[in-house]
Amino acid sequence: MSSSSSQPVLPSPPHHLLPLSRWEAAARGGLVGVFTDIDDTLTHDGAITPDALQALGDLKAAGLSVVAITGRPVGWSLPFVNTWPIDAIVAENGAVALLPSAGGQVEKRYQQDEATRTANFARMQAVLERIERELPGVGRATDSPGRETDIAIDHSEFVQLSDETIARVVALMRGEGMHATVSSIHINGWYGDNDKLEGARWIVRELWSRTLDDEMDRWAYVGDSTNDHLMFRTFAHSIGVANVARFVPQLEHLPRYVTQGERGTGFAEAARAILSARTVR
Repeated sequence: MSSSSSQPVLPSPPHHLLPLSRWEAAARGGLVGVFTDIDDTLTHDGAITPDALQALGDLKAAGLSVVAITGRPVGWSLPFVNTWPIDAIVAENGAVALLPSAGGQVEKRYQQDEATRTANFARMQAVLERIERELPGVGRATDSPGRETDIAIDHSEFVQLSDETIARVVALMRGEGMHATVSSIHINGWYGDNDKLEGARWIVRELWSRTLDDEMDRWAYVGDSTNDHLMFRTFAHSIGVANVARFVPQLEHLPRYVTQGERGTGFAEAARAILSARTVR
């Protein structure tokens, strides 16, 4: 996501990303659920696009489970849990699950216990202060006050950092023993074993008492950037919206398929492909 109204010219997707039209109908029609990234997958300039919101509702109405998994913080995610047609938002790269509940309340579930979260929070704040002290022009993301289990540095939301500076931030985080990953807008760092893939496995156990690995071929994942690479590697039905092309040189694992449309339009395209296969079974 970028706060700028001008959009960069994206490179064409490489030939080894299959167009969505190559996704077999039999595979699409057998899905039970969809995981999706949020920033620059559902959103444009920070807001969910109307076609993506409609697509989430269409997937839910068709009986599929729908879970958003994001590097965004708890505080940023809370307003959307009861307004988007989804089963859950798994925030902070798999660490926290936000579940809609009656009366507009939101239920929070954590992978780490409270004592661990408290100790890790203090350690992370020290790392954040070191980053800002040692790397001129580098600063915490504006959504940092809503973060409970990680820290985030802005690289493309309201400021633009060079690839070299991003790499320095990642190296510093990892040098402090943190996990570090780069989304389309932020560099996230945290302590713990969570990531987007473990968050997906966790939420399937939490909500449906099932094992995701036993039914991995019945779920799709839609994303756009380097912090989605584990999901792209693991899900046979992995889809990159077209703006994933920006990150292809840095991605360790590519999505299997790519949409023609960018951001929310691409997500809606993927949803239509899934739903069209279900109607012809």
